[in-house]
Amino acid sequence: MVRPVGALSAIVLAALPGLGQARIANHRLFLIVLLFRFAAAAVLAVGLSLPAAAATLEAMAGQMIVVGFQGNDAEDASVLALREELAAGRIGGVMFLKTNVASLGAVAEMNRAFRAAAPDLPPFLTLDQEGGAVERLTRQVGFREVPSARAVAARNTPAQAEALYGRMASSLAELGFTLNFGPVADMDINPSNPIIAKFGRAFAADAARVAAYDEAFIAGHRAAGLLTAIKHFPGHGSSSADSHEGFVDITDSWDTGELEPFRALIAAGDADMIMVGHLYHASYSGGDTRLPASLSPDWIEGVLRRDLGFDGVVISDDLEMGAIRQHFVLADTITRAVRAGMDVLLFSNTAKYRGGLGREILDILVAEAKADPAFARRIEQSYNRIVRLKARIGQ
Repeated sequence: MVRPVGALSAIVLAALPGLGQARIANHRLFLIVLLFRFAAAAVLAVGLSLPAAAATLEAMAGQMIVVGFQGNDAEDASVLALREELAAGRIGGVMFLKTNVASLGAVAEMNRAFRAAAPDLPPFLTLDQEGGAVERLTRQVGFREVPSARAVAARNTPAQAEALYGRMASSLAELGFTLNFGPVADMDINPSNPIIAKFGRAFAADAARVAAYDEAFIAGHRAAGLLTAIKHFPGHGSSSADSHEGFVDITDSWDTGELEPFRALIAAGDADMIMVGHLYHASYSGGDTRLPASLSPDWIEGVLRRDLGFDGVVISDDLEMGAIRQHFVLADTITRAVRAGMDVLLFSNTAKYRGGLGREILDILVAEAKADPAFARRIEQSYNRIVRLKARIGQ
């Protein structure tokens, strides 16, 4: 490595006449630093991860963690602490909730600070901004809202919807966000559904129509340089309960047809990331254990990766929802999710706020990896997927 850099430095310096030796030395150092930064940027630009030997176990595991936080200003103590965690590589992203939004200017300032803390491997700066009832940025702070998915599909063609979502995504990008948790690929099947149908979050009951509007949502975001997370695999639309509140059994309501929007979007190359819900089905429950999809290898490694062919980043729905928290302790949640094939662990940090939650998660990941080589290989696999995806941020 030293010889090519030195040779290139000499070529460049030869074109700079009249420099003294001290100034040449300074320029040489500057060029070496610049070239290494360029090389690192080039690796990311072509979507290649650094080799495992170049990243510590802690750094790889840290990229798998996205946490919520308290505070709504860049100088709040909790925000400053989060910036330190990002800079140290102990977490890979942050999640904004409505409580973090005091003004659009403050949001932009926090995102600039978060991005500056990890310039080489940009963090996932995330929020739920579907439109309708599920929005973190509202007209109260001056954000131009969009209607619910159901309303958008009823009043707009897919092309019109793409323009609508493109404007929204451009506004999100201007505020510094890198990932929006949407679109919803659930089908509007059960009119009594308390979390999808109730709030008009699904585009339609027809799989092809859902996929067409999901594609419009994604295209609008990609044009603005934002990543998206298609949700809630394997389909929340037929359920009769809310996973925010507790265990959701879809054994008798779910149908394989609910996979079709996900299948179509994956086949078309539209899936940046897929969010897995906390939905239990007896036929995909991990054997004798009653595991929801977010902790089940039958769903993630089996259906999503093997059957549907998705090899991108898989993210959990919030692992502090009642469907998880009421049945699994933290360490069990984390290790089961990773073994099932989960790449990014999302924690809203709202059940019982802890400023050190990210570190708790990291310690569990690292300890398990040191005890189990297979678990360590899963972390490395997730790290490689995450780095490839992060290379596309802003493009």
